[in-house]
Amino acid sequence: MFSTHGTSEDDRLDARGAQQVLRRLVRDSRPFWRTITFAATLIVIWTLCGLAGPMLVRYAIDHGIADRRPRVLNVAVIGYVVVAGASLLLGRTQIRAVGRAGEGVLADLRKRVFDHLMAQPMSFYDHQKAGVLVARMTSDVDSMSELVQFGLQHFVSSALLLVVTLVVLAVLSWQLTLVCLVLLGVVAVASRRFQRNSNVAYLVIRERVGENLSAMQESIAGVRVIQAYAREDEQIRRFTASNRSLLDAHLRSVRISTSYFGLVEFTGVAALASIIGVGGWLTHRDTISIGTVAAFVLLVANLFEPVQQLSQLFNTVQSAGASLNKLYGLLDTEPALMPGSRQLPARGVLEVDAVSFQYIGAQQPALVDATLRIGDGERLALIGPTGAGKSTLAKLISRLYDPTSGCVRFAGVDLRDATTESLRSRIVVVPQEGFLFGGSIRSNIRLARPAATDAEIDAAVAAIGATEHFAGLGLDTEVRERGTRLSAGERQLVSLARAALVDPAVLVLDEATSNLDPGTEAEVERAMEHLMLGRTVIVVAHRLSTVRRADRIAVIDDGRLAELGTHDELDALGGRYHALISAWRSTS
Repeated sequence: MFSTHGTSEDDRLDARGAQQVLRRLVRDSRPFWRTITFAATLIVIWTLCGLAGPMLVRYAIDHGIADRRPRVLNVAVIGYVVVAGASLLLGRTQIRAVGRAGEGVLADLRKRVFDHLMAQPMSFYDHQKAGVLVARMTSDVDSMSELVQFGLQHFVSSALLLVVTLVVLAVLSWQLTLVCLVLLGVVAVASRRFQRNSNVAYLVIRERVGENLSAMQESIAGVRVIQAYAREDEQIRRFTASNRSLLDAHLRSVRISTSYFGLVEFTGVAALASIIGVGGWLTHRDTISIGTVAAFVLLVANLFEPVQQLSQLFNTVQSAGASLNKLYGLLDTEPALMPGSRQLPARGVLEVDAVSFQYIGAQQPALVDATLRIGDGERLALIGPTGAGKSTLAKLISRLYDPTSGCVRFAGVDLRDATTESLRSRIVVVPQEGFLFGGSIRSNIRLARPAATDAEIDAAVAAIGATEHFAGLGLDTEVRERGTRLSAGERQLVSLARAALVDPAVLVLDEATSNLDPGTEAEVERAMEHLMLGRTVIVVAHRLSTVRRADRIAVIDDGRLAELGTHDELDALGGRYHALISAWRSTS
């Protein structure tokens, strides 16, 4: 049995929602109104050309053939050829114009969405799945591409053709028009049913495709485990079931389409037969001319074909509307971190004043009432058990998040009041893993300051003592996707060179050596020592050697600042710090 179970309600768009999305799309299309107006004009002229052909046939039969006037017949034939040629030219031109305008709107929308994503803070990505965001930029935009390239053109032309054809038919013969309207009513009722059934079928197919892809992706990703436990047959059985479910959904869709299009085709044939029969009777009574009957025969396709096209477009419009609604929902997400207007001073004291923070969706706060004063040029180590809140405090200090309460100040300026440019040039974070983009080592270092010269990049590499290391590779070496050509240590050296290129006042090191092997770690540690000279440093530490080099140590436990002091002071205290370093010593 065909069921809609599992179909997402996000794919449905009610009339009110559709109107709101359409109005917003019209506003976003304003830069392309000249092209859209040009395309609409071409569509109107193209539609009139389509109606002119049958009218010329009527004229040729009634005034050329019936009256035996070859000259009139020749004029009608030439006119028909001209109209057909013009229709072909206009059709191609309008499709290009509509496509140019539509793709322009989509390109602009892609850029707006990407810019908006880049403006979002870390808190946004904590509760958003990367795959969903990529889908917004790809599949959701692509689902609109078919609509803007062909759908809108067919929608407007079909609706216009249907209305104008009905008017022309009514003028030619109201009797034959009534015959057409009766049969057209049958198609309209069938079309409404097709729209409803095909929409359900489309949504189920979309859901089944996702399930099928998930089953395949999971099996490929876990192939080592599958083969290790000889579960190939079970995975094949599961994929076969998923694949069969998808096949059933597609076959249901095919049955719906076959039933509908078969009815439309039969109704079209019945309409032609009825027009010829009734038209012949009316001609015999001299009520209408033979040319009028011929025109009706040619024009009747303009009634049933547009209804069929509009029905086929329903799913495309539904899908595009739902996708556009999701994209607009994403664009309406306001960035949680808004930039200020004040420039941060070049140097200064860093103050953490009664700061508390809770992640979105978390049951407990990650940090509670933390207060710190970090002097200019001081090194502070943040230590504590996993999940205690030390990385959260580091992120608040660098304003990757804003505190739920309290504030973080640099040289007396609240970081929320600082401009983005001055904030990122004064406080720089080196994360656990050095992420590299496709390109050269040099271009990855330049990411920190795009206007930097090659000489400045060379100086940044020298500042961390890595000139000799990169001499063999060369800074113009391609790192490949995600930096796979370089080792983990080399990727982290690039991250440190980025920070050196910015030359910040405050350096935040979030466990920058936690994922390195001992040999590489020693080289990265030396580079870090070069980089830390003369700067305020906050380091999230997990090595005893790193902690002992700090001027002061802050112990974070259960989201609270438990202890603060020098290594000797805290060790002598015999509290949490003493317990932590004792554990480190026992495992080293």
